[in-house]
Amino acid sequence: MKIALLTCKKLPELTAADQLLIPELAKRNIVAKPVIWSDKTINWSDYDYLIFRNTWDYFEKETEFNLWLDQIGKLGIKTLNPIEIIKQNKHKFYLREMEKQGILILPTVFIDKTSSLNLAELIPSHWKKAVIKPAFSAGSYLTEVFEVLNIQKINEDYKNIAQEKELLLQEFMPEIQIAGETSFIFFNKKFSHAVNKKPVEGDFRVQSQFGGKYTLVQPSQELIEKAQKIVNTFPEKLLYARVDGIIIDNELYLMEIECIEPDLYFDISEGALERFVTSIVELIK
Repeated sequence: MKIALLTCKKLPELTAADQLLIPELAKRNIVAKPVIWSDKTINWSDYDYLIFRNTWDYFEKETEFNLWLDQIGKLGIKTLNPIEIIKQNKHKFYLREMEKQGILILPTVFIDKTSSLNLAELIPSHWKKAVIKPAFSAGSYLTEVFEVLNIQKINEDYKNIAQEKELLLQEFMPEIQIAGETSFIFFNKKFSHAVNKKPVEGDFRVQSQFGGKYTLVQPSQELIEKAQKIVNTFPEKLLYARVDGIIIDNELYLMEIECIEPDLYFDISEGALERFVTSIVELIK
């Protein structure tokens, strides 16, 4: 069995945490190696499975990534997660469909591509502060938090972006700065562990590159079940899913469910790497 652990040019050897997958998989007689998804020299048919891990530039190469997904699909190469899930999950308008299925999401306005962006007409009157970002993005790419009083400036800043990209406009929740964001990690649709991420004082971005602090936490069974409900909206098998949300009054407000290339915090939760590898074996048998 030969598996490609998909990564990007910025991380040709994977992250330090994901590099540990290679010897762990070798124990199961599975040969795994890091492969850059955009490398034109790769013969993808050499691999039995492709596993999406550190493809962290996909949103910067939208057209190329979409064409590559189509190529892999036509070749019939198996991927974890499935290609259909990747295609759905890369564009955050999936949140609109989840809301229709009864999932609680952050208050969101979905904005289609437009040459006449008018945020003042779209934003609910009771919002005081908001977040705007592209629907095809990751890692706070082109993301801004703004006071509604400054909406005209933001409108001007995003006018050209709106012509090329769909946008999400979300109510800013102050809880993100106080309680942080919680990630519920599932392997093969089974809960593995949870991590709380808090931004540095005065910031809203929880990513580690912006100084976010990560802590292993044990959520209540009720909250785990709410995250499980979100994962269960997918009929397909999932090697991994990371449910990111804000907890307010014991309710889980979904920010996004990551099924492409999320950090799974192997280095924070003891045994997480082994649980992940076990799930790979379960799914490729």
